[in-house]
Order: sequence, then structure tokens, then C-alpha cells
Amino acid sequence: MTPHPDPQAGAAVKAADRAHVFHSWSAQGLIDPLAVAGAEGSYFWDYDGNRYLDFTSGLVYTNIGYQHPKVVAAIQEQAGRLTTFAPAFAVEARSEAARLIAERTPGDLDKIFFTNGGAEAVENAIRMARLHTGRPKVLSAYRSYHGGTATAINLTGDPRRWASDNGTSGVVHFWAPFLYRSPFYSETEEQECARALQHLEDTIAFEGPATIAAIILETIPGTAGIMTPPPGYLAGVREICDRYGIVFVLDEVMAGFGRTGEWFAADHFGVVPDLLTFAKGVNSGYVPLGGVAISAEIAATFETRPYPGGLTYSGHPLACAAAVATINVMAEEKVVEQAAHIGATVLGPGLRELAERHPSVGEVRGTGVFWALDLVRNEETREPLVPYNATGAANAPMAAFAAACKSHGLWPFVNMNRTHAVPPCNITEAEAKEGLAALDAALSVADEHTA
Repeated sequence: MTPHPDPQAGAAVKAADRAHVFHSWSAQGLIDPLAVAGAEGSYFWDYDGNRYLDFTSGLVYTNIGYQHPKVVAAIQEQAGRLTTFAPAFAVEARSEAARLIAERTPGDLDKIFFTNGGAEAVENAIRMARLHTGRPKVLSAYRSYHGGTATAINLTGDPRRWASDNGTSGVVHFWAPFLYRSPFYSETEEQECARALQHLEDTIAFEGPATIAAIILETIPGTAGIMTPPPGYLAGVREICDRYGIVFVLDEVMAGFGRTGEWFAADHFGVVPDLLTFAKGVNSGYVPLGGVAISAEIAATFETRPYPGGLTYSGHPLACAAAVATINVMAEEKVVEQAAHIGATVLGPGLRELAERHPSVGEVRGTGVFWALDLVRNEETREPLVPYNATGAANAPMAAFAAACKSHGLWPFVNMNRTHAVPPCNITEAEAKEGLAALDAALSVADEHTA
């Protein structure tokens, strides 16, 4: 679709937004949101006729791109047939969505509890783990993000937690492996894996194994930096959980549904958790939906004992119809395979080639269509291009880099000293190469701030 400029309409949209919309994670008077006129596939555009290749996939959820006609049609058809119905009833769209999801989750995660998004999925997974074990504490990693609701934000390891951390949520943080910035002074992946597992064992020992209900990890952390765990780490966590009777929760809200080139990132590691949270890509974000995939053992806990949790819109028919259509589209159009192909043949090689030419790129990490560039001032010292949690003038180098991306028609995902390459899973080779060319130009701006 070709965008048709309409600045007057854009100004009206912007004025209403600024007058009435309260934006998340923002100082309201310091933001300048773009007024979006439309979107299709891997692109969106504004009212001035500027078109952007979306290397953010919304918030890493438009896994099949914007406005896929089959999913739009499924939502329209469901709206005409049964727009909504309470969660206590069996509804075709809800049942079919659960069946299709359960077919793809690893192991025996065959029962699906639906939520409205990822944070609620995490909230309910932790509630299930605590009720199943009768224990209060949950362990999570420092470099993580699990959502903005009460328990989920306390589980989160990044600075967004700080304002809401009341210190009484029963959460204990630990260091997960990350060789490039190893907290364990490791020199190899094998060392990092062994030392991270030992650190986790020590944390459990000092906290008291009998007090710990769950360990939650993003299978491959997303916003925190797309750090693929070293071989053996997740299997080691699984063994530790089994040994101490701890519930193992994998958060696949961002990494799931094709993002990593597998239906779930857990498939890369051959590990089956007790609970798996999902959202975002389950229906490409077209209608809010998330959920928890539950193992047979934990589901049995609530066979005759009521589960004390629920949501008015759990398994909403419109959201579930979108999920059914999305999963079917992904299967029919081989979207998961496309994500793996693009990562292996275009994005991975292309990003590594950029790293060789740009001194601002310290490390390239990722798989599928789930990549991060760690931007640095100095390749030898690995000093980040901007300080941790930088704002204002301290964040100027990253702000300049982001502005350069946009000036070249690329909408970037920027977090702290990183830019992430997370386009739709069905992005074409030509579109991916277009994005790499824009990144190439923008990284020249980042290079100006290297030592």
C-alpha cells in the first residue's frame, strides 16, 4: 500500500493524543509520539507520507507483519458470528486456539490458561507455582523483563522495576550467564555455564531450597539483550529444579511463536519447563492475548481444588480466532522456517559483517529474527556506548543513532546501549537487506562516539 500524505489529519491525531493519552514508561511532557496512518507487512507510515521498515515488530509481536489478510478476515468472521462470550463456557475459537497451541508447546504442556497478555501470564504462572509447591519465593535473573504488573515487575531485573519494588514480593534475583559481560570472569562458554549454574546452586542453598516455589527465566532474554544461554545451561537449571522440587518456568512471551526460528525457543535446547508463558506472537498482537501452558503435574493440582484466578476476557473469542488464523498462517506459509532461513542466511551474516566494519559494534547476538547489537565506545574495554540506564545528555549517542535509523527509513528497537534487529518472522530477504543497509548508515553515526 502506498501512503497518501494527509498532514492535517495527522495533526489532529497528534493533538488528541497529547491532550488525552497517558503513555506507558514515559515522562509525559518529554515525548513526541509519531502519528501513524497505516501499516502493512513489514512497514508502517505516518501522515506526512514517510514509510518505515519496522525492525521492532511493534513491541516484538507482529510476527507475521501488519494486516495479514487471512487473520484480518478471521477476526471479521468471528465478530460477525460471536463477538464475545464469558470464559466459563466452551467456545469453538477458544478450544481450537488451545488445541493448536498445545500441539506446539514442548513436552506435556497440554493445558492452556488464557490471559490478556504476557504480564498476566507471568502473574498466573507464579501463582500456580506457589500454590502447587506451597512455597513463597521465586528466583529470577537480573537481566530480564517479565511485565509491568505487580509480581511481574518485581521479577523483572532491569531498572523499570526500581520504582515499584516494595521488597516484600518474595523475589530473589540472581545472575544468569552472559559471556560478553560475564559476572563470573569467564573466558569460555563452558566456564560461563558451569559458574552460572554454581552461582544459582549457591543462591538456592543460602535462600533455603524448601522456601523456593519457582525459578523463572526468559528462554532467550529479549529486551535485556538477546543473550542466548550457553549449551547445557537450561538443562542444568532443569536438573536443579527437579532435585529441589522447584517449578521451572520459561517466559516465552517474546521468544515464542517463531521468533527464534523454532515454534518455541525451548525447542533449541531440548528442555521442557513445568510452565511456559506466551503472548505477543501467538496472534501477531492483532487482539490482546497471552497465556500459560501447564504441565500435567501442575494441572493435576487443580483437578479437584479450584484455581483461585481468572480474567473477564480470558480466551476472548476475537483474540482466539486471531490466534487460530495466525498459527494456521504460520504453518501454511512456513513462517517459522522463514525466520530460521533469514537469520541464518541474511540477518546473522549481515550483522556480523557490519560488526567487522563498525568499531561501535562490540558483539552481535541472536538467532532467527531475534538479534542484538551491543554498541560500545571501545571494542577492547567493551565500555558501553552509553552508561547503564542513561537518560538525557548521557544518552545522546544512542539518540543520535536512532534518529539516523529513522532518517534512512528504518524504525529501530533501541534499549540502553543496544539496538535489536527484530523484524517480522516473514520478512523477505530484500526487506532484511534494506534494513541492514539502513543500519550500516546509522552505525556510522554511532562510530563517531567511539574511542
